[in-house]
Amino acid sequence: MSDTTSSGPMLAADGTPLKTSLARALRRQKIRALALIAPLLIFVVVTFIIPIATMLFRSVENQIVSGTLPEATYELQEWDANSTEAPEEEVFQALFFDLFRAAEAKEHTKLGTRLNYEMTGTSSLFRTSGRNLDDIGEEWQDPIEDIAPALKDGETWYAMLSGTGGEALLESRRDLWNGMVPDEFNGDVGLTLSADMVEMLPLTAAAYADWAIFEALEEERDVSKRDPWEAVYAALGLDLRNPETVAAVNAYTGPHAEDLQLVAANLDQMPDLMFRDAFAGLDEDWLDPEVWKTIKIYSPDYTSGYFLNSVDMEKGTDGAQMRPENQQIYIKLFIRTLWMSLVITGSCILLGYPVAWILANLPLRTANVLMILVLLPFWTSLLVRTSAWKVLLQQQGVINEILVWLGFVDDANRLILMNNATGTVIAMTHILLPFMILPLYSVMKTIPPSYLRAAKSLGATNWTAFWRVYFPQSVPGIGAGSILVFILAIGYYITPEIVGGTDGVFISNRIAYHISSSLNWGLAAALGTILLAVVLLLYWLYDRIVGIDNVKLGG
Repeated sequence: MSDTTSSGPMLAADGTPLKTSLARALRRQKIRALALIAPLLIFVVVTFIIPIATMLFRSVENQIVSGTLPEATYELQEWDANSTEAPEEEVFQALFFDLFRAAEAKEHTKLGTRLNYEMTGTSSLFRTSGRNLDDIGEEWQDPIEDIAPALKDGETWYAMLSGTGGEALLESRRDLWNGMVPDEFNGDVGLTLSADMVEMLPLTAAAYADWAIFEALEEERDVSKRDPWEAVYAALGLDLRNPETVAAVNAYTGPHAEDLQLVAANLDQMPDLMFRDAFAGLDEDWLDPEVWKTIKIYSPDYTSGYFLNSVDMEKGTDGAQMRPENQQIYIKLFIRTLWMSLVITGSCILLGYPVAWILANLPLRTANVLMILVLLPFWTSLLVRTSAWKVLLQQQGVINEILVWLGFVDDANRLILMNNATGTVIAMTHILLPFMILPLYSVMKTIPPSYLRAAKSLGATNWTAFWRVYFPQSVPGIGAGSILVFILAIGYYITPEIVGGTDGVFISNRIAYHISSSLNWGLAAALGTILLAVVLLLYWLYDRIVGIDNVKLGG
């Protein structure tokens, strides 16, 4: 049909071309439809899409190592991770300034906790070393202040290092702070570094910039009147170990040049301490190459380590490798979770099918009364129901007491129904049984009783009529209930935690542990991601084998 006439385009009542008017009407309809679903869409994005995306990101995110020790990890790139010796002095020197900065911001303990997931003992190593870094800096501070008393005063340092032209260094050090504590160190520092000092004393200027940024933006103090960190004195001592720097200092004519030249003239009073030895004095573990291997392996911003740990593997210098046999637990837990979930699903089918059949074939009034009993557990706390099973199943519990009283079990050989897989299956079958009965009942109510009568009238026995006529029509309800029960079962952790013991816990219990106790959120996210992938895979297989279109909830 054409939208034009012999005299021109067809017009709507308001005089606009009909095609334009229709396009506007369709656009308004789409906007209204979008407005109606927008609240639901936003809810799904906020409560489902974003949490899953965050979980996926956490399972590979590893920026804490490179963010906390940026210069040390850079220097560590040249070290052979298969070496039997700790790295050279340059790495320990970079570690001192990185760790000093992290210790002031209280971030070194977080790094220690992260590395402790991979190598036990690193948490205490970083914690104790961070408390004693001042002692290393004082090895330089004390003689420098004795040689040039003016350098005891923070105003001297400010006058000596401030100027113009050193903005690039200040911003690069700000980036290091923000790499460790994102977006917390933006603002006016109240300092512009002197380009001459940055060129002549690069380590000193960098250490002073680190201190000034933290002092001004975190402590909110005036850097022109505050004394710098011990690390600044150590940096000055290291700069003056370079003969070219000493020559430049002697030719320098800027503010407090005489104080710098006085220090340069008395280098024999400066310590010859090496950072490698200093860290070994703090803790001998710093000379353990395994510590440095762990730092190097987990220094990239993104890692597959969490996923490898989730399948009982670990990152090695030559790639992925299996963990020692006594540390392999997660594959066993995944297999146990899937197997026990299948057992629980099967138990719910065996127990729920007869109940649903009775409810579907009783008079409506009686069925409604019994349905209340099926729904009653939903009105009781999950924790209360699980705790009740703990009372029933324990060796001195109600079930064992009845069995002993009836003489079925000897008092010395009471059944062990708690803290094992048996207790988990029993308790979770009871808890998840309504989720099987309800889909079955809704499907069975749609099956006309006349079908069974017709089959019997044609000579079928009760069993044949049920198996050949009734049961095939109830299979969609079994499918719906099975999917519901199975997916709920693999995600449960409260019930297995209370009644499961060592042999009855699920992988979800480890996920909950890492989220709430060990705070290893990366591993918890990786375990959760694998569990999600397994569920989606099983769902896909179910759809391929059975067909999701065959699943019904009634109607």
